[in-house]
Amino acid sequence: MPAPADDTPQGIRRRNLARVVRVVAAEGPLSRPGVAARIGLTRAGVAPLVDALLRAGLLVETGPAATGGRGRPGSELAIGDRGPAGIGAEIGVDHLAVCAVDLRGRVRARVAADAANRHSEPGPVLRRLSALVAEVRTGIAAEGLRPAGLAVAVPGLVARGSTTVVHAPNLGWRDADLAPALAPEYGAGAIPLTVENEANLGALAELRLGGGTGGPTPPDFLHVSAEIGIGAAVVVGGQLLRGARGFAGELGHVPVHPEGRPCDCGGRGCLEQYAGERAVLRAGGLSPERAAAGRPGPGAAVALLARRAADGDAATVRALHEAGTALGIALAGAVNLLDPRTVVLGGSLAGLAPWVLPSLERELTLRTAVAAQPADARGPLVTVSQLGADGPLFGAAHAALRTVLDDPLTFSPAHRSRY
Repeated sequence: MPAPADDTPQGIRRRNLARVVRVVAAEGPLSRPGVAARIGLTRAGVAPLVDALLRAGLLVETGPAATGGRGRPGSELAIGDRGPAGIGAEIGVDHLAVCAVDLRGRVRARVAADAANRHSEPGPVLRRLSALVAEVRTGIAAEGLRPAGLAVAVPGLVARGSTTVVHAPNLGWRDADLAPALAPEYGAGAIPLTVENEANLGALAELRLGGGTGGPTPPDFLHVSAEIGIGAAVVVGGQLLRGARGFAGELGHVPVHPEGRPCDCGGRGCLEQYAGERAVLRAGGLSPERAAAGRPGPGAAVALLARRAADGDAATVRALHEAGTALGIALAGAVNLLDPRTVVLGGSLAGLAPWVLPSLERELTLRTAVAAQPADARGPLVTVSQLGADGPLFGAAHAALRTVLDDPLTFSPAHRSRY
């Protein structure tokens, strides 16, 4: 049988180019010997790779490297301020947001806007989103950056390997293909388009940028993201567990009270109806619409709930306690089934952790087959993301860079033929 593509000379070269870019992005500036040592190649093997990346503009030389040896020191290598940028977009029930990050992970532009997207037709929502994307593109172009891809985070089910939102209950969307409504240069054009569930992108951000209250994020974890809805993502060995159709992780529609409140998904008693943002606001005697007014992007309602809870408002504290109980019931089944190394709370839950965690952890202790302890006893089973509500947006922007990180010279058309 023919060798797999990654074992061809061209595939090996692509992989080594990617390793150089990744290590310099993560640890640079680095000397050429430093790069060689970190990726396990000889200096002679690294030299042509570095030269190709310098010609493509993905790396720059920053000046003499520090050395304790004899001879003329070589130049250190770094990711340049110009080059590719990943554009991430988020469609929320009550907001739209777009940001761009460079290969070093720095946010180079960001915009957000209030948007009443619940039960809106996809067309008007996507037109507003395209306008925000264009604003970000204009901003990064002025800094010498070009988009390497666009990734869109959505609160719903996305068909595996497609740009189609199969069902987003809180938006009221079914079988909505986002590609035709976005700018024509995405998707079928020169710039790759990715559409992904927001919880999955939040988990990818946790892998790349995270490290919560329990220390660095391990390669095996369950990520829970809550805004208006609640989603989860299962990460095993640093890879998303997507399921046969790409729908894994719909924690928000796990029933915690089988004969309970009706849900937009068509079921009853779903977790989302007891621990979702709107449910908690109502339980605390607050209007979801008024709580979200006046501040674009996610976070306004969470800030209000946290402030009232910190002030000792009894209704708010009780609502958060009940949300933690419902979440613990749903998570107990997932923990028993999957045995994750840790559970990471992201999204709104991160900002409300002081009031949600006690009842959540109590339910896990009562309902899991093994006491709620981490697999390696180095920290708590449940940790809190430091990314909070920004996780899906940042995860989208980093996902949009994946084509460059996996195959760096594809960003430089002049070098495509060299593969």
